[in-house]
Amino acid sequence: MAAGKALRAKVPHKRHGEYQPSGAREDPLAILEEQAKTRLPSLIPIRYARMLADPFAFLRGCAAVMAADLSRTPVTGLRVQACGDMHVANFGVFASAERNLVFGINDFDETLPGPWEWDLKRLATSAVAACRILGGDRALCEEAARAAVRSYRKRMREFAYMGHRDVWDSRIGEQEILAGLSQDARARAESIIAKAKQSGSMQKLGKMTEIVHGRVRLVEQKPLIVRETHMPDGRPVLEMLASTLDRYLQSLPEERRTLLLRYRALDVTRKVVGVGSVGTRCWLLLMGGNGPEDLLFLQYKEAQRSVLAPYSKTPAWDCEGRRVVVGQRLIQGAPDIFLGWGVNVEGVHFYMRQLRDMKGGYDFDPAKVRVRNFPKYCRLCGWALALAHAKSGDPALIAGYVGKGDGLDEAVTRFAFAYAERSERDCEAFAKAARAKGIQAARKA
Repeated sequence: MAAGKALRAKVPHKRHGEYQPSGAREDPLAILEEQAKTRLPSLIPIRYARMLADPFAFLRGCAAVMAADLSRTPVTGLRVQACGDMHVANFGVFASAERNLVFGINDFDETLPGPWEWDLKRLATSAVAACRILGGDRALCEEAARAAVRSYRKRMREFAYMGHRDVWDSRIGEQEILAGLSQDARARAESIIAKAKQSGSMQKLGKMTEIVHGRVRLVEQKPLIVRETHMPDGRPVLEMLASTLDRYLQSLPEERRTLLLRYRALDVTRKVVGVGSVGTRCWLLLMGGNGPEDLLFLQYKEAQRSVLAPYSKTPAWDCEGRRVVVGQRLIQGAPDIFLGWGVNVEGVHFYMRQLRDMKGGYDFDPAKVRVRNFPKYCRLCGWALALAHAKSGDPALIAGYVGKGDGLDEAVTRFAFAYAERSERDCEAFAKAARAKGIQAARKA
């Protein structure tokens, strides 16, 4: 902790409040267009349409843009397994291997070793952007961003004094989620938890599947969920699926491979997912086991190079899907038992996971969210981020640097406002390009 504290002489807390884009800043649209080159062209207009929904959605879709901007900001040199796309909508409740509900990060597509500051600054910026679309005034937005940073700082100090195994085994469970909430915030949290507990395979059966000629299959929702019989090269989809499953199974521990082999593939559909991920290849797979109620939903998702890769100075991975899975196992602490990876016959890197297993998220619909409770949610996010970083980095070094005072809280909050405003201007320029047909955005996302 003393060594971490000494780093303040090298990088004072106040420097983290700085954000002044240089004249050499790369055009955000150019970064997004470069990303589009590796994605399915037919889905890019949907991605752009989703990003244009509001400034928070735009920020979500601009992880690559913000990574480039963060690479020019001050850092201490302390590294963790960074999420890479840290924002307030990338958290939720899900089941541990023991079937207990925990709260934590739930998106790891961009994970890679990197500075802890990058995740924290993106989280605080997202708190400002999300609070604004929820109708929060400046004071509440400041409170939300500051709550995330303060929680991160205080929890990191707690982790610094814990044994390594104790940190590794730490969870943010149901009681921890509810503790300290106001009555209405607690009621909202209890609703999310109750919904998550019901979100097993059978809860989803009525919405995701249908019975056709006596057989269960996935429901299409064109153009976002589509059943395709053949790949673009003419190969049957089921042939591709069989080959992909063989490669994925090799990445699973033997006991889990044995369990999964008891299931058989019933149906597969292509799905459009997320905001930033739109355009990557994604499939839903319905598996059947011992009877009509023993169903398993798996998601195949393409894994591309992390947005942090150009700035992280880490060796390239032989499989980007493996990068995602290893990162998730390292920092989530309670990952899905069916997480696995592979490279298919087309050379596409992918990972697979259960689509839904007691999972729940936070609802950013202004008609449903009581914005005054938002800072309390941000406090949970800061806690979960600190736990992820403590599992993968040195919590004592980071705790020594962040300290007991509120200097870092204030600095990162200033950065969050400055960057949120910069991102809003980028969003306006993006919308202008869409109106001028410089980019093509779908009418419906």
